[in-house]
Amino acid sequence: MHVDKAKKRIAKQVKKGFHGYPLVSLEYFGKTPDSATQVVISFTEEEGGEPQQQTFVSGGDAREDETIQSTLLKIIERADAKTVTEVDGISSLGEN
Repeated sequence: MHVDKAKKRIAKQVKKGFHGYPLVSLEYFGKTPDSATQVVISFTEEEGGEPQQQTFVSGGDAREDETIQSTLLKIIERADAKTVTEVDGISSLGEN
């Protein structure tokens, strides 16, 4: 699947707003605010439930990585998520 198509389908899910659980949340991280080198996807089955997380790392910008975006979309679809959220912008990767 083309990266633009996957990104549009994810954005469409995010725009729907909150419709209950299961909930999938996406958060992008990077060393600079211009490039996201990793994305964390969280799955929460029910309210108050412990989220399951998976991290994907990219050598470039994860938002433009066709494989990562297609995988995120497949996870959302297979989880039958009623709600998809995305943290705006790129969160900072803490350098330790």
